[in-house]
Amino acid sequence: MDEKKKVILKLEHISQSYVVNSQVKDAVEDVSLEVYDNEFLVILGPGHCGKTVLMNIIAGLEKPVGGAVYLDGEQVEGSDKRIGMVFQSLALMPWKTVMANVEFGPEVAGVPKEERRKTAQKYIDLVGLKGFEKSYPHELSGGMKQRVGIARAYTNNPEILLMDEPFGQLDAQTRYAMEEEVLRIWEKEKRTIIFVTNNIEEAVYLGDRIVLLSNCPAKVKEIYDLKNLARPRNTTDPEFLRIRTEISDNTDLAL
Repeated sequence: MDEKKKVILKLEHISQSYVVNSQVKDAVEDVSLEVYDNEFLVILGPGHCGKTVLMNIIAGLEKPVGGAVYLDGEQVEGSDKRIGMVFQSLALMPWKTVMANVEFGPEVAGVPKEERRKTAQKYIDLVGLKGFEKSYPHELSGGMKQRVGIARAYTNNPEILLMDEPFGQLDAQTRYAMEEEVLRIWEKEKRTIIFVTNNIEEAVYLGDRIVLLSNCPAKVKEIYDLKNLARPRNTTDPEFLRIRTEISDNTDLAL
């Protein structure tokens, strides 16, 4: 990555562990990382390797046993409105419409109705849900629910958007479509995205850089810079296939 890029987020020596059956189990070990403004960073690793734990720490949902997180040069303690998150389990409120779900964050923050509705409508339109404002979650497909989750996160105006395996529960066709949608929205909005996946092809398709984690405990095994892999990316391109194979050969098997 270009050294002139602005560092927006920095992780310094992040470690996390838990007591399980009277034994200390390490989940994350000494992870240090810089994240650049407006980049699409992918965190890749096998299932249950500690990726979600790392995301929860960045989001302020967990406090690490060691290390610190810095946003715009300031240490982050707990949750921060500048960091938004899209979970795999979206937790949409089933009794609220699409509009009500999307505008919920600004509503809680006390943003006047007209202003928050205008912002919510902007992102509902952006994610391709115009016309579904009055629909309820049970009336939507899996991909449409993910779009609601993305619109809801953007409506809170975060500097950084965390996406924790958001497409893991979708069928393959919908997953590909949502990858295209996320890239389209990212290229239009140009905010920093940190995207977690255990899918190597998805990582290579989406990322400016890929941070490959080892199996539990999660440690940074390697960082791949994909700036020379042109967008839009073709999954049958020889260079794409070469990078995918290189990462696959370096990935720990999930045990």
